[in-house]
Amino acid sequence: MTLRDSLKLYFVMGSQNCERSPVRVLEDALSGGVTMFQFREKGNRCLKGQPKMELALELQQLCQKHSVPFIINDDVELALSMNADGVHIGQEDESVEVVRKKMGDRLLGVSAHNVTEAKLAVESGADYLGVGPMFHTTTKNDCRNIQGPKVIESMRAEGILLPLVGIGGIHLGNIQDVMEAGSDGVAVISAISKQPDQTHTLFQAVQNSQLKSF
Repeated sequence: MTLRDSLKLYFVMGSQNCERSPVRVLEDALSGGVTMFQFREKGNRCLKGQPKMELALELQQLCQKHSVPFIINDDVELALSMNADGVHIGQEDESVEVVRKKMGDRLLGVSAHNVTEAKLAVESGADYLGVGPMFHTTTKNDCRNIQGPKVIESMRAEGILLPLVGIGGIHLGNIQDVMEAGSDGVAVISAISKQPDQTHTLFQAVQNSQLKSF
């Protein structure tokens, strides 16, 4: 599976996003068609220390069982210690160049909110971009201004060909807008963590919306 294929339905989750066991939630999501998973244990009620590591290992084993890339949010040291498939960093984290050196040939995703950030991430060694927020979201407390799918269109228009995934407030009703703008897939949190039984329907919506290629 190519990286673009892996980004089709990208599930981002930590225990704080779940109303039941995160292990069960991920198991159901993977069975429903999730193509990449990012462990994002941040915010209120998040686990720390040994409990965080134990949950990460359980979730990693599930991803390995389903041959789905397992990505760690922000924590490069944790990603390396677990031999995770990659790490995803934001604009406020370590520089892309520094993380690229640490991660070697593992996947490196970078959050980008505009064309300037996207171009810099590409030049610095990112493998893919997480672009957003697409729509209003209550999942992230430090959320930037809503960009909408047009920011993806502008990135593509400026010649950014790197695989990218839209994130932020995405649900069944607006997937097509994100895909038609030029995204390779959608990244969701609560759309799956709160209702994992909807995963297959989301996956089908992404498949049916793939109208552009770059």
